[in-house]
Amino acid sequence: MQLSNRLIKWLISGPPLVFLLIFFVAPSLIMIVTSFRLPGEFGGLVPLNIFAERSGIDSGLTLETYQFFLSDWIYLEIFLKSFVIATLTTIICIAMAYPLALLIANSPRKFRNLMIMLVVLPFASNFLIRVYAWMIILGPESTLSHVINHILGVLDFEPITLLFSPFAVLIGMVYVHLPFMILPLYTNLEKHDPILLDAAQDLGANRWQRFWSVTWPLSLPGIFSGSALVFIPVLGMFAIPDILGGTGDIMIGNLIKDQFLGTRDWPFGSTLSIMLTIAVLGVTVFFTWLARSVMRSP
Repeated sequence: MQLSNRLIKWLISGPPLVFLLIFFVAPSLIMIVTSFRLPGEFGGLVPLNIFAERSGIDSGLTLETYQFFLSDWIYLEIFLKSFVIATLTTIICIAMAYPLALLIANSPRKFRNLMIMLVVLPFASNFLIRVYAWMIILGPESTLSHVINHILGVLDFEPITLLFSPFAVLIGMVYVHLPFMILPLYTNLEKHDPILLDAAQDLGANRWQRFWSVTWPLSLPGIFSGSALVFIPVLGMFAIPDILGGTGDIMIGNLIKDQFLGTRDWPFGSTLSIMLTIAVLGVTVFFTWLARSVMRSP
């Protein structure tokens, strides 16, 4: 009986474990090893030589990529810029998603499925097509650009370019990732017991007091979940800055992509990926601690 239970556990947990080892652990180990290798002259990697000490040939292992990363402040600036854009995107998504998620959660059940379908409907079209559509919306000949520049002209300001700017990158990030904030918030808000709001009203709390004392604290798990689903993907995003951003709007995802596909410096690209992974893990640990602290506080 005990052997049968162990076999059942292995049959259940074995396939996911093998999947994680093959598609997550193994590529991560390859990336770590690659970060310590030397780049080849025409891309790729310099072959390893396990008998390097005897033959006097370079072994192919080095710490140069990490030294180069830590010696140049431009990479730290790109990291900080990526974190700022990810933070702004997350904050804007929370501000836009919360009222909509609350509206869906408080709507009659016969309308909820339709509203949720409208939220996920953009996923039915190709990601790049949706991003390229913003090139038309924000382009210099678009109606939006003409209206904004006309207003600026009336106010005696210089005209601005919406496309190929940090503003366009931020708009694209918010547009693409907003559903990932709405869905966790809606899932959390629809589980709230309305009796708690009725009890707060009976105790004399007005609408805002009921929201800040009951609804907001109970929705924090949804906010933290949605923030993670938005913040982490935005850090590694490279398509939106490539399409909507200018030359000064490069993010860490663009830098990693260029190292692998442009300059073909695989070791430095792996080093940047490892640094990004460490930064994301650090942010995740911090917000996990923050979420637990907030949830434990009275």
